[in-house]
Parts: sequence; structure tokens; C-alpha cells
Amino acid sequence: MIIEFESDVFRWEARDDSSSWYFTAVPSELSEDIREIPRPYRGFGSVRVRARVGGTEWATSIFPDSKSGSYVLPLKKAVRDAERLVDGGVVVVRLEVLDV
Repeated sequence: MIIEFESDVFRWEARDDSSSWYFTAVPSELSEDIREIPRPYRGFGSVRVRARVGGTEWATSIFPDSKSGSYVLPLKKAVRDAERLVDGGVVVVRLEVLDV
């Protein structure tokens, strides 16, 4: 399954230090589609994906966010730097779900 979406970059507020984590949220409709894919359970309900933002592609996992009900994609510093992503900015994401 391959999905593409546009979403905002946000900082995880649970940690307020120099090792801040940044994410973007998969829209709720697409999160529901991913949730319906039969697959074995993985830690924290994570789903393995191949993500692409601009010219940067990497293997990672998306995680369910209990507050919003959507999955969130972590955006590591190397990706944010390479693609000039900033907190509150918009990001266009292509996800290939690998857990199918």
C-alpha cells in the first residue's frame, strides 16, 4: 500500500530539551485505511514503512497517537535538515506500508 499526503510538522511536547522529536500526522482517513490492513502486532502498535520527503527516503515506523487516533511519522534531524523542515511547516510525504 502506498499513500501520499500533506501535513504539518510538529514537535513532541512530552520532551522539552535539545533532543526534541518532530513528527507529522497521517490524516485520519488514511490512518484508518492502514489500521485495517491485516498484519502481526508489533511493539506500540507500530507499522513498518518506507518514507519519502522530497529527495530523502528512509525506512522507519509510524506509531498510533492515542490523542488524535492517527498514526504519526517521526522526522529525524537528518531528514529535517536535508529537506529544510521546520516546526509548523508543511511537509509532503509518500509512505509505502511494508507490514502487509
